[in-house]
Formats: sequence, structure tokens, C-alpha cells
Amino acid sequence: MSMATKYDLIWKQGNNVKGIYKNLRPNEMALVGVILLFVVIQVWFTLKLPEYMFAITQLVQTPGSSMSEIWKNGGYMIACAIGGLLAAVAVSYVASRVTAAFSQRLRSMQFNKVDSFSMNEINKFSIASLVTRSTNDVTQVQITLTMALQTVTLAPTLAIWAALKIWGKGFEWTLATGISLACIILLFILVLAFVIPKFRMMQTLTDNINKVTREGLIGLPVIRAYNAEKYQEVKFDKANEELTGTMLYTAHAMAILMPVISFIMNGLLIAIYWIGAVVISNAKPDEALTDFSNMVVFSSYAAQIVIAIMMTMSFFTMMPRAQVAARRINEVINTEPSIKDGIVTEADPNLKGMIEFRNVCFKYPSAADYALHDVSFSVKQGETIAIIGSTGSGKSTLINLIPRFYDATEGQILIDGVDVREYKLETLYDKIGYTPQRSVLFSGTVASNIAFGENINREATEDDIKEAIRIAQGQEFIEKMEGGYEAEISRGGINISGGQKQCLSIARAVYKRPEIYIFDDSFSALDYKTDRTLRMTLKRHTQNVTSIIVAQRISTIMDADKIVVLDEGRVAEIGSHKDLLRSCSVYKEIAISQFSEDELAAYVGMNHDRKPLPSEAP
Repeated sequence: MSMATKYDLIWKQGNNVKGIYKNLRPNEMALVGVILLFVVIQVWFTLKLPEYMFAITQLVQTPGSSMSEIWKNGGYMIACAIGGLLAAVAVSYVASRVTAAFSQRLRSMQFNKVDSFSMNEINKFSIASLVTRSTNDVTQVQITLTMALQTVTLAPTLAIWAALKIWGKGFEWTLATGISLACIILLFILVLAFVIPKFRMMQTLTDNINKVTREGLIGLPVIRAYNAEKYQEVKFDKANEELTGTMLYTAHAMAILMPVISFIMNGLLIAIYWIGAVVISNAKPDEALTDFSNMVVFSSYAAQIVIAIMMTMSFFTMMPRAQVAARRINEVINTEPSIKDGIVTEADPNLKGMIEFRNVCFKYPSAADYALHDVSFSVKQGETIAIIGSTGSGKSTLINLIPRFYDATEGQILIDGVDVREYKLETLYDKIGYTPQRSVLFSGTVASNIAFGENINREATEDDIKEAIRIAQGQEFIEKMEGGYEAEISRGGINISGGQKQCLSIARAVYKRPEIYIFDDSFSALDYKTDRTLRMTLKRHTQNVTSIIVAQRISTIMDADKIVVLDEGRVAEIGSHKDLLRSCSVYKEIAISQFSEDELAAYVGMNHDRKPLPSEAP
């Protein structure tokens, strides 16, 4: 990478930082003004010290000087030191309040934005990266902003003011100071040019190690079951070594700066005193005292200038990583969700619970082939429709289009006669009781997981919660738990079984009382008896509610009003269980894989009040 390209990156990333700091509020900008005021006060006190030092030096070297004058100027120096300390504390206090509030807002902005993302955006960034962006990246920006408020305002003010103080007090001393500063700045530019690309890599490598760690922790049972600990350790070590190597490279490069700057600073002081010795030895007796005092003051001001430059350098060593972090935060905040909110809040009440697919096609972003091809069917209020097919046939993809986790690539999906893309998302979600393929529970209690969500326009009553759990066949195991309905549920429901998690997920949907139920393979972890009892109970209590069931087990769906058979993303056939056994080869293959010929033959003549098949017996 050429030097010009590196500086262009610095400029562009600087614009990222500038852009993110536009999120500061007016009251915080006012506090920045307060910080500037305290900085000026701090610098004034700091630069007053050499003046009193000059006076004391003159008094000490002048015969007949009063000791009280020396003590007086010494007292002024102590007062200036205390004043500078108090101003510095005020700067730190106000800066910490500004940056803490700012970082809190950035995290909230990212969380709220991610909350509006569709699965397209989630997959684009990855969960590991989104976690890093809202934690590590925000911390980097916060630290840099704190440093900026404390040093970027202080250092230039201190350096310029100190330079004005020593202007005209000796050409040789000024030249030595200028050469020293030029060496420091040149060294810093060279080091920064090498480390900027590494800083850009560091956040991505942090994403990677978070991803590997997350996979290892979530998949720990599988890793142990397959004796894959060594494989996972090698995978983690590789990610860890890449991040560590990059961090060491930047740390080693930056480690050069401070020792060399200290060496240059000490060399500058030696040069000032060496030049001073020559100047004083060649001066007239009446001028020697003034030259000596000027040398002492000049060395003090020169040290302040070098310190200011070092403070600035310290800030700029943090800037590259903060620039990358700011860019990554801006990417999240500025990303527009692909799922746009509609305007419809009400639909035709006569069509309540009606769902229609019209020639729906869908292709995942960046995928070569369509996952769904020309899917069309309709469901009336109160009907139960089931969707079945082999693995990868598009079952979950199809139902994910209803609540707009993705939008159809072609065609239309209508609920209550309105295209789902025209609904306000809140209105659409209120119509649907969704139970995902992988049960999702949240840390809290059984009751808080059932009465979940702020869009339920009623108070959570104990009777409603108990009724929902009873319908979902979860009453028996919940009442055995310590605390009953107030029993603690760990994050992700890791303290209960898979079947129990499915019962609670179903109870959550039942409690919502929606127009439409969507069950995405939500009965798979239940035993046959519980599965059948639950479906019969649901049917009694949801007579006027439309239900869509995705399932692998035919016993779960054979009582559905309609069954949609998917084959490689296409509708193979639609009909009842009995009709599909006769006319659909795909459905019959699935049925034969799960039941014997005798069981299927016995069912063909049965009505919906049939007795359970042998495979459904407890």
C-alpha cells in the first residue's frame, strides 16, 4: 500500500469519526464548550508557573532580595498548581459524563436499528460481528472521544500558548526546539503509516474470535460427543494467534514512539542547557542573569511543548482503531432495512384469518437458484393447513414469508385480502402467533415467557397464563417445577428439556390470541401422545382461528383440512391426507417411511374421529 493510499484511508476514516460524532446532542455540545473553558483555565495556570519560576530565579541571583518575595512567588506557584489540578479534574469529570452518555446512545441506536433488520441484514453482518460492534467498537470510540476532549483541546492550546511565551527569547533555542519537534512528528507519521492497515484488521479479527468462541460454547455437547476438542482448540488457537499477532505488531510499532520521544526530549533539554551555557559565557555581566533566567524558563516552556506533542501523538495512536470502529458502527446505523413498513392498520373484517399465496417465488440473497417456485394456495378462516416435504423442500422458507422475515421475490402473499408488504409491521405481527422451528425462550420466569411482548393489549392475568399452558400441555411439568408459574427460566431455556421448551413456545402463541397460528415444526420434540392431545385441544379452543402447521411427521398433520406437499420448492399437490395417499407419490413416499402399509390402509377408511394409530400410542 502506497503512502498516498494510506493517507487517503486516514482522511476517509477521519470522516467516519466526524460522522459518528454528529450524534452528540446539543446539551453535550454545550458541555464540550465547558470543557474548552476549563482547558483554557488549566493551560493558563500551567503556563503561569514558569513566570513565577523566572521571578524566583531573578530574586535568588539578585543580592539583597527579600525572602518574603521568594515565598510569595513560591505561594503563587503552589496556587497555580492547585488551580491547574482542579481544572484538570473538572475536564475529566465533564468529559466522562459526555462520553458515557454518548456511548450509551450509540449502543441503543445500534440495538434499535438491528431490531428493525430483516434476516437479510442479520446474515450480512453476522451475529458475532453485531455483538462486537455494539460492545468493543463502541468502547473504542468512547475511549477516543474521552481522549479527544481531554488532550486534543488541551495539547494544541498548551503548545501554541507556550510557543508564544518563548517567541523571541533565543533563536538557537527556538531552532533546537523546532528540529526536535520535526523529528518527533516524522517518526510518528512513519510508524502510523505501517500500523493503520493492522488497526483496520484488528476489529475484523475480534469478530472472528468472538464467532469461534460462540460456536465452541454453544456446540460444546456436540464437540465432546465427537471428541473434537482438539479440532476446536486448533480452530480457536488459529483465530487467537491471528488477533494476538496483529495486536503485538501494533504494540511493538507503537512501543518505539515513547522511548524515542523521551530520548529526543532529553536531548532537547541538553541542547537548551548547552546553548545556554555558551550564550551565558559570552554575555555581558549585566545580561548573564537575564540569559540564565530565560534559559530556565525556555527549558520549562519547551518541555510543555514537547509534552503537548506527546499528548497529541498518544491520541493519534488511538485514532486508527477508533476510525475503523466508527466506520463499523456507522455501517450498522446507516443500513436501511430491506423490509419496509407499510401503512395499512386495518383490513376487511369479513376476510379475517384468510391467507392467500399468489404465484410466490423466492430466492435468498446471493443464491443462484430459487428456493420457492410459483407457489399458490389459499386458506380460509378457521381452516388448518399443513405443509410437508422432504428436507430442503422450502417449508420453513415458505412460512417465513408470512411474517415478512423475508419478502417474496415475486408474487404476492395476502392476509385478510391485503398484501403483507402493505401492512404496518406492528399490525401484521399482531395478527400472527408464531412458534419457530427452534424454540426461543428468554431469561425470566415461566409467566414472563408466556405473556411475552409489549403488543399484547391486555394485562397478563394468572388465569390466562394457566389456560394457555393447559392448552399447550405444559401444566403437569410446570407445577412440578420449584416456583411453579414463577419458576426461573435460564437464557435460551437451557434448564428445561426440548419438549418442555416447545410447550412453552406454543403456550406463548396461544396466550396472544392471534388471528393466525404458525407452527414451524413445533411439535417435533413432543411424544406422540402429547402431540395428539395438544392438537385436539388446540382445535377445540381455536375453532375460528387459521392455523398453518409445518411438520415432518405425518401423524401431526393428517387431520389438517388441507395439506400442501412441497417438492424442491414447488407445490407437488394439495389435498387431504386420504386424497394425497392415493394421488401424490411424494406424499405417499413420506407416509410409507413413517407407517406400515397396514396402518395406512387402515386409515384410508377412517373419518376425523378416528382412533390413534399404533405408532401414536403412548
